[in-house]
Amino acid sequence: MDLTDFAPGAQYIAGRQARGSGEPFQVVNPADGSVVEQVALAGPEDVDAAVAAAKAALPGWSSATPGARSEALTRLAAVLAGAADDLARVETSQTGKPVKLATEFDVPGTIDNAAFFAGAARNLEGKAAGEYSGDHTSYVRREAVGVVGSISPWNYPLQMAAWKILPAIAAGNTIVLKPAELTPLTSLMFARACTAAGIPDGVVNVVTGAGRTAGEHLVGHPDVAMVSFTGSTGVGRRVAEIATASVKRTHLELGGKAPFVVFDDADLDAAVHGVVAASLINGGQDCTAATRAYVQRPLYDAFVAGVAELYAAIRIGDPLNPRTDLGPLVSHAHRDRVAGFVERARSYATVVTGGLVPEKGHDGTDLTRGAYYPATLITGAAQDSEVVQGEIFGPVLVVLPFDGDDEGLRLANDTPYGLAASAWTSNVHRSLRATREIAAGCVWVNDHIPIISEMPHGGYKASGYGKDMSQYSLDEYTQVKHVMFDTTAVARKDWHRTVFGDR
Repeated sequence: MDLTDFAPGAQYIAGRQARGSGEPFQVVNPADGSVVEQVALAGPEDVDAAVAAAKAALPGWSSATPGARSEALTRLAAVLAGAADDLARVETSQTGKPVKLATEFDVPGTIDNAAFFAGAARNLEGKAAGEYSGDHTSYVRREAVGVVGSISPWNYPLQMAAWKILPAIAAGNTIVLKPAELTPLTSLMFARACTAAGIPDGVVNVVTGAGRTAGEHLVGHPDVAMVSFTGSTGVGRRVAEIATASVKRTHLELGGKAPFVVFDDADLDAAVHGVVAASLINGGQDCTAATRAYVQRPLYDAFVAGVAELYAAIRIGDPLNPRTDLGPLVSHAHRDRVAGFVERARSYATVVTGGLVPEKGHDGTDLTRGAYYPATLITGAAQDSEVVQGEIFGPVLVVLPFDGDDEGLRLANDTPYGLAASAWTSNVHRSLRATREIAAGCVWVNDHIPIISEMPHGGYKASGYGKDMSQYSLDEYTQVKHVMFDTTAVARKDWHRTVFGDR
């Protein structure tokens, strides 16, 4: 099966790719404005068809043995590995991310997720069976929730499709995924890979449509039992509102504004290199990217100078060039949004480097048709300013000084978000305090960004709730049922007297 054949359309329902019933839409390469694919978006009737296919496939898939589901996911990992080059190329063409990131991070991470959940499918955890009341044997069953409706974002289309689909189907659910209409292509490739791996038709379905039509219809659909959403906090609130009206289980991974806290005993060189990588990964379009660096005053000036020097050397240009460090942002509209944050900040802060739309790439490429924005460093902003509090979602880092440890940790927690953070120190007591007191779902020490399939990813506060990856994610896609057997064979139980009769 050619995973890159998108000719039939941008909907994948019951094992077949098809055209949507809605408006035409162009998937655009943000590097040069060229059209990658022309698709027809999904309307409510396409969502209905996808949910019906998932509902029809649910009895067979949920009753398959964990071993059978595990074998299917193992085959899926192999299919994805065989298509790795195509996946990386298509991911770069629709998102603009550097091909070296797609090749070395997005694609291998997705393959590893598939391999992990192949194993996790066979590990359903629960309390040991036992006679907890003395007169009954109790045990716990973990069962599939049902049809899952998932909405994934545009920044990591392939990985987010995997993060949504894999734990859901490993646990025996079926799924309808709505990817962002800007970047649906690798989600469609993932669904086709599921079919190639022998996963039954209808278990994995993809509908490509707009949020207000296809997305909201999917979230509110009466046959959808659980909703999983990754995206902005504002849209997440709307998803929760719709889902709550029909008492659906929800899983929300929302915005972030990750602090990068550098104490005065940190390895300065490591911190400088770490923040450059962590702030610029995926063009800063990452909800865990380092966006606010708080640096204890003795290291502050040297830290700013070091970051400015490295930022100035970042190679911006054609994302298909393997030497490119920073490609375009996902669209011109998003580039303009990021630039707006920086332009407004000029009135109250200092733009140390960057902040001007580039015209030429490091290799001489004409960048004027693309959605490019340079690595941008800002200092002198107040803690309550827009660039410190708002989610810019681009290659923009704000650096602020702090004095004592109490102040540094207080500032780190001083946003509505709580998805990820890092602490940089050579003191074990400082690191333990930071990991304990920073309110975030992930806190790295002396690094920032690495993720692994075995460990959970998810937020605190306005960054949402629920976990992706890991056994914790699999558990979220299951319902826990308590089963209790009487062991006495006695007709008149002692507890009956509390309702009628005497002892």
